[in-house]
Formats: sequence, C-alpha cells, structure tokens
Amino acid sequence: MMNPQTGLVLEGGAMRGIFTAGVIDVMMENGIDFPVVTGVSAGAAFGCNYKSKQPGRVLRYNLKYCREPKYCSYRSLLKTGDMFGAEFCYHTIPDKLDPFDRAAFADNPMRFFVVCTDVETGKPHYQELTEVDDECLDWIRASASMPLVSRIVPLGGRQYLDGGVSDSIPLRFAEGLCPRNIVVLTQPRDYVKKPASLMFAFRRSLKKNNHNPEKLPF
Repeated sequence: MMNPQTGLVLEGGAMRGIFTAGVIDVMMENGIDFPVVTGVSAGAAFGCNYKSKQPGRVLRYNLKYCREPKYCSYRSLLKTGDMFGAEFCYHTIPDKLDPFDRAAFADNPMRFFVVCTDVETGKPHYQELTEVDDECLDWIRASASMPLVSRIVPLGGRQYLDGGVSDSIPLRFAEGLCPRNIVVLTQPRDYVKKPASLMFAFRRSLKKNNHNPEKLPF
C-alpha cells in the first residue's frame, strides 16, 4: 500500500532511533510503503532498512552487539576517533554479521535520502542513495557522525558531520518531494531543544582542524 503523495521523515537521536526502528518495522509488517523516505543521523542509519525491506534487523543487531566495544564505546572513541566504530558498524555488521540486503535496496523504487552537514558551510546536504556500496555506507555514516565523538567524513571533495546539526527534522526538504509527510520524532511532543552545553568544545575542535565554526547554523 503506497500513497504517492505522502513521504516519510525520520528524525535522528542516537539510540532514541530504536523507537523509530519499531515504528518502521510495524509499517513494513503491515505493507505500508512510501515513495520517498528522508532520514537524519540514526534515522538514516536505521531507516535504510525500510528500503531494503528488512523488518526486525535494527533491533536484532543492536541487541546482539550493543555491549561490543567495537560497536559503541569510549574505548572505540579513544582508539579510532569514533564512538560508534566505523569499520564494525558500517562494514563488519552489514557485510558479515547481519547482512544488509543490497539487492533489495537497489531494486526498491522508493527514493531514500540522508541529511549531512557540510562542515565548511554549516549548511545541510541532502544525498539520495540508490545502491549500497562503500560510498553509500559512508554517506550514512556521515549523516550519523555526531560532533566531538566522531571523525569528520570526507566525501566528494567535501567534509561532513551529523545532519542533525543543520537540519534535524528535514520537513521542508521533504515537502519539496511530497506535498504531505509523516514525521517520526524521537522526543516528546512538548520537547524544546536547549543550547548545546558542549558547543565551546565543538567550536574549538573545528578551529583545530582549520574549519570555520562561525558558519555553523547556531
């Protein structure tokens, strides 16, 4: 069942994305489909399973590997620069431990977009993913690369971090593709975002790496 006029937007939120995974699992199990899905951060990392038609996969691998230091730990952060281990999360799991269905992803006509933040401009970048290769996985990793606990991801001559920095709920972008959209949020209805307490550290980190923090959208 697909309504060609209605898209789906998936907010980020790190492990709050497990809530999103549950929502999309129920929709997949009930044959609910969308012509366009746009995911940010965890919404991108988990939402890609909608296009590959793999309900249950997100919960399965998170439950199995959440205590694995190579998956997510301060040890991984100190050793690799990424709290969520890039090699383990974006290659070992989808390639070997809990295979991502690349053929189903490519064959599904659903359009799938991820949102990243261009470190140089501070503006959002919307990338459509049509098939799963190393570059595709790097786009998903970039979308979910939270500042201070992730390395900047170079792609196409640009450098990217978490899409939630510049467009945490990309409804306006999605409305340019579908006039109506369902938005899956990971915060309570009355949530109001407060100023980031570690912003000084983020700005210092950007300056250290020869980037201009004044271009960031906050």
